[in-house]
Amino acid sequence: MAAADDSFDQYEEEETGETQSEVAITTGTGGRKRLFSKELRCMMYGFGDDQNPYTESVDLLEDLVIEFITQMTQRAMEVGRSGRVQVEDVMYLVRKDKRKYARVHDLLNMNEELKKARKAFDEVKYAGV
Repeated sequence: MAAADDSFDQYEEEETGETQSEVAITTGTGGRKRLFSKELRCMMYGFGDDQNPYTESVDLLEDLVIEFITQMTQRAMEVGRSGRVQVEDVMYLVRKDKRKYARVHDLLNMNEELKKARKAFDEVKYAGV
């Protein structure tokens, strides 16, 4: 069985011109530390997957998430001031996707409300001392 696997790998390498290490680097699976595994597992479970989804599924989803974040960041850097990503740049990029735009808008509003609540809590905390 190992000889068959070796011949397949060799055939695949000849066909694509890439070695396995190059494929691992381009797909992002080359021993890279997983940043969002725990959160993605919880999200997958929340959206109806098994409580312990396959590691391969989580890894694939994480690769997609990181690719999306990377592309959006690069595009945002091209749109706005060079070298800086600002909220307005991200809003501009998602302006045509109504769902994404609404979600970004909701998250920004929620962030403002949390800031106000923290400030009010701190004022009450310090005033009561």
